[in-house]
Amino acid sequence: MPISVRLDPALEARLDQEVRRLGVTKSEFVKDALERVLGLKSPASLLQQVRSGTPTGVPACRKTSQPK
Repeated sequence: MPISVRLDPALEARLDQEVRRLGVTKSEFVKDALERVLGLKSPASLLQQVRSGTPTGVPACRKTSQPK
């Protein structure tokens, strides 16, 4: 479902900076932030999964898939 959010220029500039740094879209970044804030994602459990090598299902940054 599409939504529209107005951001002040400073916040939008920071968002642009972070999505470029992470290599994700604005939508991916905002969805991830909302999931964390709403308690649908636990940063601590994600860190444990990364450290243990267990796939999280949501990449931290966009990667190109390699052929199998």
